[in-house]
Amino acid sequence: MSVSPEVTPAHVQARTDGEKLVVTLLGRWRVEQPRPQFSEVVGGQTPEVLRIEMDAVETWDSSLLLFLNDAQRWALAQGARFDLSSLPLPVRQLLSKLEATPGSETPPQRAENFLTVIGLATTDIVRKGRGINTFVGECVLSALRLIRQPRKFRWHDCLAEMQQCGAMALPIVGLISLLVGLIMAYQAAVQLRQFGADIYVADLVGLAVVREMGPMMAAVIMAGRTGAAFAATIGNMKAGEEIDALETLGIVPIDFLVMPRLVALGIMMPLLAMYANLLGVLGGMVVGAAVLDIPPAAYWVETQSIVDLSHVSTGLIKAAAFGLLIGLSGCHRGLNADRSAAGVGRAATSAVVTAILLVIVSDALFAVAFNILGL
Repeated sequence: MSVSPEVTPAHVQARTDGEKLVVTLLGRWRVEQPRPQFSEVVGGQTPEVLRIEMDAVETWDSSLLLFLNDAQRWALAQGARFDLSSLPLPVRQLLSKLEATPGSETPPQRAENFLTVIGLATTDIVRKGRGINTFVGECVLSALRLIRQPRKFRWHDCLAEMQQCGAMALPIVGLISLLVGLIMAYQAAVQLRQFGADIYVADLVGLAVVREMGPMMAAVIMAGRTGAAFAATIGNMKAGEEIDALETLGIVPIDFLVMPRLVALGIMMPLLAMYANLLGVLGGMVVGAAVLDIPPAAYWVETQSIVDLSHVSTGLIKAAAFGLLIGLSGCHRGLNADRSAAGVGRAATSAVVTAILLVIVSDALFAVAFNILGL
């Protein structure tokens, strides 16, 4: 697999160890890219010892030396001992030469003009788009391998993921769907009662839940619950170099990690949507019986008269597509997460936002397509 890694920008993590302030440098320190300011890192702390560590630095140039020069000047001004024992010897030698150079003041950050910002943003979009295309293409090839050789598919992992994203999600999906059905029925009852059309609450709730709200609410819940879990799990594996170990052993990470999750979510989402539809209609039935005095039998008969198989099938098609989009978003963000705890957190958050955005956009496209087809 050739997943394009995300470029980790230069950043700093600071922690306090007694009277010692330990500053850890991470990422790629390039002079053409913005670098952290030491004054923002230290804040108002006044430690006795300032220790610098750079084991997690990927590449560096004079940008890192300028940051260390700022740190050394701050330690000298505060009377703190500057501990450079963990730095490589070449870095310490260059820093000593920089300190001995007359007039070696740290130059200010270069301001980027408008065209530079536009160019960098365009380059970043193109790079990310290329990574998404590569990931989707590898998933398609993995699906073809699954069709040709189903015996090599990890069915045990797929069943375990089906339990996690299906059976374990029933309580929260059921609760949200029931409440959505209650709210929709109550709001419709307030308006329809003015015209004596109480029974049409069943029509409104039934169509809205089956065609839109059932699949949509299930997808939003699974994006926050399962999409984030996929990103966090795979991101932790990347941070722990487990994915690198799989590639070293000749195992394709897409086949091993992504496809079982995609298949599980693609199968379980239509079932969860059906479950959400049932609970949503039940919520409307409760309001109809409690507020409008509509017998449950009459409510159910009216729902059956308006909801047919075409409405149910459109909702199930949406649910299956939503499941694949959520799985792709979570797995892609996990595979491209930074190799740190903060990177895993950012990947999980990004997976949720991306999945919900894709679900809403695809729902709008489905609405247009179904309208053209007359469904």
